[in-house]
Amino acid sequence: MNAEIKYAAMEANKEKYPVAFMCRFFEVSRSGYYAWRKRRDRPDRDMLMSRLVAQCQQETKETYGYRRVRLWLLQKHGLVVNHKAVLRVMRKYGLLSSIRRPRPLYQRQQRMNIYENKLNRDFHADRPNQKWVTDISYIHTGEGTLYLSAIKDLYDDFIVAYDMGTIQDNALVYRTIQKAKKEVADGLILHSDQGFQYTSHGYLNLTKQYGILPSMSRAATPLDNAPAENFFGILKTECIYRQKIQTIHQARHLIDQYIHFYNFERIKTKNGHTPFQIRSMAV
Repeated sequence: MNAEIKYAAMEANKEKYPVAFMCRFFEVSRSGYYAWRKRRDRPDRDMLMSRLVAQCQQETKETYGYRRVRLWLLQKHGLVVNHKAVLRVMRKYGLLSSIRRPRPLYQRQQRMNIYENKLNRDFHADRPNQKWVTDISYIHTGEGTLYLSAIKDLYDDFIVAYDMGTIQDNALVYRTIQKAKKEVADGLILHSDQGFQYTSHGYLNLTKQYGILPSMSRAATPLDNAPAENFFGILKTECIYRQKIQTIHQARHLIDQYIHFYNFERIKTKNGHTPFQIRSMAV
């Protein structure tokens, strides 16, 4: 049962039961319920665009992706709109193309650089910026999937850098590494799985540029990158799974808040310090 149905049921029974009781029963927040009440009588600002997009998909037999739909809106109706807004509306109203596109050819062609597993499951580090692990995780929202790329230092579990995007492409990984470049030290190992982003020529060139030694898990062996998986598991358990995330913006905000908490406030049981405190003591 989605939130809209729950809110409607609460509205229908508001004279019988207290709002606080119904919020606990339906597992929704009071703020979400009252926000729904405020907007329910307002005209949906996306409704007009959704009708035009539905017309476009009917005329094109549901073959248009959001970029072509944007051009169609401009050429047929003179409607100037950002492509991200078109994608959001298409997701919201279930108007995405029915064509399942193959992975872009350039990504398949770039999947060619496989590196030695330099860590070999030795996840101990003697100093900061000696061994890093990286990976990408999926965060599902009511508007679609948000992809989170993160780099974790094995010395103190500090999240050195992270980036988010609605497309799981090479650029997401490149941006993450670029954010971490100021922390790069001599002999730094950066370990990943064999995802296409990490086997690309761009990844190889970027690691060479920053003096990073790439390391890679064996095929279909997630335990080779267990510390990265562990961080994503903690983030989802302590943050993501505790609430229903409706929008991409909400997911971004929650992740920003949680990673700051994880780095600077969350005490590690094995030593009684936060990752930042461990890092500061090493420096």
